[in-house]
Amino acid sequence: MKLTNRSKVVSNKEMTLAEKIYLPAIFKGMGITLKHAVRNVVKGSPTYAYPEVQKPRAKVWRGHHVLKRDEEGRERCTACGLCAVACPAEAITMTASERTKEEKHLYREEKYASVYEINMLRCIFCGMCEEACPKSAIYLTDRLVDVETNRGSFIYGKDKLVEKINERIDITARQSEKQKNAVK
Repeated sequence: MKLTNRSKVVSNKEMTLAEKIYLPAIFKGMGITLKHAVRNVVKGSPTYAYPEVQKPRAKVWRGHHVLKRDEEGRERCTACGLCAVACPAEAITMTASERTKEEKHLYREEKYASVYEINMLRCIFCGMCEEACPKSAIYLTDRLVDVETNRGSFIYGKDKLVEKINERIDITARQSEKQKNAVK
C-alpha cells in the first residue's frame, strides 16, 4: 500500500563519461550562480540597509509580547495560567499572588501575576498564548525583539512586558472581533 505518490524509481544504469567527471553538474551550478549575479546587477541588490531601512513585514507577523492594561491603567492578567498551558514551547512561567487592598488600583482581579516571565529563546511566536487568554491580557506586537549579548537577558519579566501607562501600544489590528468585544 502506497501512502504518497512521492516514491521515485531508482535505476542502476551506468554513468556516462561526462557524468563521471561532473562537468554537467558544475556547469549547471555555475549557470544558476551567473543568473543570480546578472539579476542583482540589473535589478539591484535584494538586501536592506537595516536598521535604517526595514524589510516590509506581513500584517500577521508576530513579534515582541506585551501585557496589556485596561482603561484605568490596571493590569489585565489574572494569573490563570492558560497562556502557560497553551504554550507549546513551555516558554511562559508565572507566579500568582493575591491582591491587597492597597494594590486595588494596580490589578483588576483579586489574583494577579506577581512574576510573569517569557523565555524569548524558547518562544516560537506562535500566538497560542494570545488565543488562550480569556482576559485579552497578552498580545504579540509588530515590534522586533531586542538584540541581547547574553542568554539571561532573553528572559523577559514584567518590567519589559507590561505596557507603560503613558506609552500604550495599539494592538487593534491583531484583535479578533471576539477579543474586541471581551475588552469592552
